[in-house]
Amino acid sequence: MAFIVATFYKFVPLSNTQELRSHLLSWGQALNLRGTICLAPEGINGTLAGDQPAIDQMLHQLRQHPVLADITPRTATTPTLPFERFKVKLKPEIVTLGRPEVNPIQQVGTYVSPQDWNALISDPEVLVLDTRNHYEVSIGSFQGAINPATDRFREFPAYVAQLNPTVHKRVAMFCTGGIRCEKASAYLLQQGFEQVYHLQGGILNYLETIPETESLWQGECFVFDDRVAVGHGLQPGIHQMCQGCGHPVSPEDQASPQYLPGHWCPHCL
Repeated sequence: MAFIVATFYKFVPLSNTQELRSHLLSWGQALNLRGTICLAPEGINGTLAGDQPAIDQMLHQLRQHPVLADITPRTATTPTLPFERFKVKLKPEIVTLGRPEVNPIQQVGTYVSPQDWNALISDPEVLVLDTRNHYEVSIGSFQGAINPATDRFREFPAYVAQLNPTVHKRVAMFCTGGIRCEKASAYLLQQGFEQVYHLQGGILNYLETIPETESLWQGECFVFDDRVAVGHGLQPGIHQMCQGCGHPVSPEDQASPQYLPGHWCPHCL
């Protein structure tokens, strides 16, 4: 049996999040779903897994909320459920930048479709930033992209402080599904960067849309579930997950004498 993994997010003012949490928790448990939904005053962010009817019913329930009627998920199939249980969390932010003054509801950068992305990042005057964490970047990224070498998203502003809006006049950013680079674009605009772009739907949308023969993506894309990583066409990748440190483990790492499945890997040592 194939299961569906549905990911979605939306920056939108959300009130009564406690009440919404109770409803979502009841619906998700009744539908035997797995995964996590995060609610915050700035919006919603979720990754769900289950059979197709259950996913469809949960999305239908979400769309009954007046500000979530246009929620559009990205879906993929998986042979096994990649999560153990269903959770609904209340948080200050749906993606943690740690800068409460940044409001993606008010302003964000220019969305760039996968079809237009290659031309943008091939322009030598465009600074291309990978807004993901270093362990994600280590297994794949776009040609020519800069790795800010962050351990968590809230470190990204410290990297931006090293940039100069008068020098870096055009900045393009990307992340896994679009949520981090969308919020990062709001932050850069606030810091005085004028031409800020972000990949619509993130890397996953690009890998699903752009043929491998035309792609500027190199490697695999880390995902936050038991699939660990995916490649072009969202096909399962070759990386495993280290249970010790949570780092993706390549076939080369798996062949190392420093790798013990379920315990540690070369990145732990």
